Amino acid sequence: MINKINKSILIFSVFAFGFFISNLLRSITATLTPALSTEFNLSAANLGLLAGGYFLGFSLMQIPTGMLLDRFGPKKVIRYLLIIALVGTISFAFAKSFVGLLISRIFIGVGVAACLMGPLTGYRVWFEEKYQQRANSWMLMVANLGFVASTLPVQILLPIIGWRSIFLIIASLILISIILISILIPSWETKRDEEQNNNLQNLSHIWKNKFFISLVPLAFF
Repeated sequence: MINKINKSILIFSVFAFGFFISNLLRSITATLTPALSTEFNLSAANLGLLAGGYFLGFSLMQIPTGMLLDRFGPKKVIRYLLIIALVGTISFAFAKSFVGLLISRIFIGVGVAACLMGPLTGYRVWFEEKYQQRANSWMLMVANLGFVASTLPVQILLPIIGWRSIFLIIASLILISIILISILIPSWETKRDEEQNNNLQNLSHIWKNKFFISLVPLAFF
């Protein structure tokens, strides 16, 4: 029983570390606004688009990510997507123009798209039902820690090492997360092709649902 609890804590901690990084990246541009505006002469519209680039990549990946999680499981999906986030973070650190920054932010959004739903998918299978809701709530707490880390800690480091070095440090954290996931997260039983086809049919059914269609504009705007 103790070993099982310890394993659950370990799985949660590894996933929480990745989710912490994703939320740090999500909100860090707000803290870096003065530095980015000065270096790249960005307007308010540019800054808004830069912040939105993360959400663009993130949102575009949600449906594919859900299907991939069902098919391949959290370990493979999060690991490979985080490699994209790693590339995007390093690219952001070396960007020389606004376009470079924006493309990098989109890649970051794509790369962290499974950092919440991946763990929730895993908890559903690996954790006892009585612990699932608690783990989900703690993940949201970790998100807030990521938001907090993007404020004062980043403000303190910014004049000391610069924003590019901050992103390189975050890139190293992503690499550590990838390694931890590869070593410590359990493997996933691969779904059969027939089950995957059923998922595609269910997805098609959702998109055709009139109630769902009526809610899309509300969620979008």
